[in-house]
Amino acid sequence: MTRVIGIDPGLQCTGFGVVQKDGSQLQYVASGTIRTTSGITLGDLPGRLKMIFEGVQEVVRRYEPDQASCEIVFVNVNPQSTLLLGQARGAAITALATCGLPVNEYTALQMKKSVVGHGHARKDQIQEMVKRLLNLPGLPSKDAADALGLAITHVHAGGSFAAMAQATTLNRRTHAQFKGGRTY
Repeated sequence: MTRVIGIDPGLQCTGFGVVQKDGSQLQYVASGTIRTTSGITLGDLPGRLKMIFEGVQEVVRRYEPDQASCEIVFVNVNPQSTLLLGQARGAAITALATCGLPVNEYTALQMKKSVVGHGHARKDQIQEMVKRLLNLPGLPSKDAADALGLAITHVHAGGSFAAMAQATTLNRRTHAQFKGGRTY
């Protein structure tokens, strides 16, 4: 039996989702959000990062996952927003690592393909598929659905990615070299 926590990092709202795999069965354990907008001023970045760090640690202590998955952040149009999101992600990953969990990272595209079947799925499609895959009575929030999607992605694809990472390194093809030593 494996229990996986998924984290969808955000500076104002960090989603978490915990699923359990027992044989081929996937079971919902918990989900929710860690909000940093109450009790802290918007300009208090260290305070918000501390709330994310402590919130993730509390969720890990409560639900005792074996593995973790977190979304990889891409550069947005606004570089300042990207930096702030990266700091929130760093706080969440550090909390997972200090709890001794192996952290696996997936892009939003990988998660959407794994859960919905195509990489351009909308938030409502992710919510609906997570609801169906886990037999939930209602739709989870958008952030919690993304986090559950990351956990589901790791349950389904984590073994394949681990096997590929442990495979032998590729040998360089010398018969196809071009000028300057470039190879394909």
